[in-house]
Amino acid sequence: MAAIARWCVQRRIWVLVGWLALLAILGVTGRAAGSTYSDTLTLPGTGSTTALHLLEQAFPGHAGDQDTIVWRTSPGGVRAPAVRDRITAMLNQIAAAPAVASVISPYSARGAAQVSRSGQIAYATVVFDAPQASLSAPDVTRVVDLADAAQTPGVQVEAGGPAVENALRPSVGVSAAVGVVAAAIVLFIAFGSLLAMLLPLAVALAALVSGLMATGLLSHAVTIPSAGPTLGILIGLGVGIDYALFIVTRHRNNLKAGMSPTDAAVRALNTSGRAVLFAGTTVCIALLGMLVLRIGYISGLGIAAAVTVLFTVAAAATLLPALLGLLGLRVLSRRERRRLAADGPAPDGTSGAWTRLAAFVQRHPAPLAAAAAAVMLVLAIPVLSLRLGSSDAANDPAATTTHQAYELLADGFGPGFNGPLQLVGTTTSPADVTAFARLAGTLATEPGIAAVSASVPGHGASLISVIPTTSPEAAATSTLISHLRDSVIPAAEGGATLHVYVGGVTATNDDFATVIAPKLLIFVGVILVLGFLLLLVAFRSLLIPAVAAVMNLLAAACFGVLVAVFQYGWGLRLLNLGQAGPVESFLPVLMLAVLFGLSMDYEVFLVSRIREEWAATGDNHQAVRTGQATTSRVIIAAATIMIFVFSAFILSGQQVIGEIGIGLAAAVLLDAFLLRTLLVPALAHLSGRANWWLPGWLDRILPHLSIEPATQPPAPPSPAPALVPAGATHSQTPR
Repeated sequence: MAAIARWCVQRRIWVLVGWLALLAILGVTGRAAGSTYSDTLTLPGTGSTTALHLLEQAFPGHAGDQDTIVWRTSPGGVRAPAVRDRITAMLNQIAAAPAVASVISPYSARGAAQVSRSGQIAYATVVFDAPQASLSAPDVTRVVDLADAAQTPGVQVEAGGPAVENALRPSVGVSAAVGVVAAAIVLFIAFGSLLAMLLPLAVALAALVSGLMATGLLSHAVTIPSAGPTLGILIGLGVGIDYALFIVTRHRNNLKAGMSPTDAAVRALNTSGRAVLFAGTTVCIALLGMLVLRIGYISGLGIAAAVTVLFTVAAAATLLPALLGLLGLRVLSRRERRRLAADGPAPDGTSGAWTRLAAFVQRHPAPLAAAAAAVMLVLAIPVLSLRLGSSDAANDPAATTTHQAYELLADGFGPGFNGPLQLVGTTTSPADVTAFARLAGTLATEPGIAAVSASVPGHGASLISVIPTTSPEAAATSTLISHLRDSVIPAAEGGATLHVYVGGVTATNDDFATVIAPKLLIFVGVILVLGFLLLLVAFRSLLIPAVAAVMNLLAAACFGVLVAVFQYGWGLRLLNLGQAGPVESFLPVLMLAVLFGLSMDYEVFLVSRIREEWAATGDNHQAVRTGQATTSRVIIAAATIMIFVFSAFILSGQQVIGEIGIGLAAAVLLDAFLLRTLLVPALAHLSGRANWWLPGWLDRILPHLSIEPATQPPAPPSPAPALVPAGATHSQTPR
């Protein structure tokens, strides 16, 4: 790192030009190539995916997205001449709009069933000429605008469906801007210098922009969901500012200690920069670990986030030292520069409050560790009732047209109308057709089913639409899907060639949760083992990685916060994030990957500083106390920035993004303010020299990956901890 840092400082103009050229190339290429994000969720081997493939083959003309225009009259009915004329004119305009293939009106013979029994609610089906992922937002919003223009004091008109929801999804630009402003305020308070405040922001934004453009280009080769860039913004912004913050803080301390700007930057990159490189690599590995689940949607999210983090590490390692060399002493405030000139160099100054906190933890390690662990365990209690699922328009903010359309359809046609099940049968013979038609009659008598359509024949397959009596995200709907698959359908198939599969969006979401749940433990095990091995190699210790693994498990208490807010509904209305419902199925995997990476960040920054002091003194208590005192301030500042950045995404108005923002903000809050500030230092004090023990045979076979600079002097030999049996072989010197 030292050689790279010195090269970047000495050739800072070339580095800056190189980054500007990179941004220009990515921008021009991205503008020419565009992006091909895909939200298609396929789960190989599941009934819903098989049903989808059969539908595509049997009904090739139904490939486009189908959305709804729904209206309610009060008083009067939807068949009143004035209402009928106004709505018909509106539907004719929509039918002629770009990207619209057809409109099925309730005033036509084909759509006669699209009027509620009360006669006050009706809907029209708008069939687009492409799936939602391929539709342009202006084409869809034009349909919404035409529908909205048809409203009168006595007629409420709303639009709903996947394409409408996707087109009207609020931009995260405002949330990102709020997060950046909040981060700037925290940085200015921490540094007291405008230029020092701007450095982390500039580096993070350069990395974020380049990472997002690279993600767009990568979407041509890899399936990446449309939520990938949003996730990249959320994670890249927080991580990018934090990484730069750690390095700039060390650089400023080096300047105050009397180093030249060049030497200060090189030393900062050779210490904090190494930790950033290690932590960033760990985050990328954790995110890419999502690929082991073999679910394209989740893999795409992991790839998008990992690409952004990769660019943040590259920017911190190259662009930041160049900017530090360019600014020189101006990264210090004027008052700090005057003090340096008048009083000369000063040691690494830690404020009295942080020193006192570190001493307090040293004096009371056992009760503080017990209290911190107890708080984490209590917050984790709601996790026991975690229910995975997928949110729908019912969880949209109450004022949105998609939520209003959902409510109107539920009032007029029942709560299950918003999530019909599609039963697809392989009807390749007359006997299959007859058996499948009988299944429709059987379904009509099953509890939990409100309505069943007649069998619709296609090319080699037939379709039955089933309307449950409960909403799509209700637990009873999942029970119904299982009952159909396990009991009703096997009894009806009979023949050797008839096979029936339950599909539709509701069934796909239910299968998603079913597929994810058993893989969670495997994923947790993989990332815990991975983290243990990385820290084992980095810190040459068995106890430190073991403690870190336990800390990662305790940090999962943030899921308890998620369950309380989004599943129990505590404070959800105040946040304007819709209604209570299940936690998103993909969220635990995504959160665990990001949580693992962020936890490793703070663990690396704290423990590497402790180990640096241990290598110099060989005194465990002094090393822990000094390491905590010198890193707590910057860790808390970094965590505060992340909390503000993540919390700002609540303003997006999107429940899924809000879940990610609140979950990550809670994770960082608990990790930084409880685990790294109290629990980890307390356990390090209680463990004594055992923190640094490693069997000699293991020490010899492990590769050497040093986070600290190679110039650190070795610590004096230390005896083996009391817990090691006499005669055991072990390593006594830290590396």
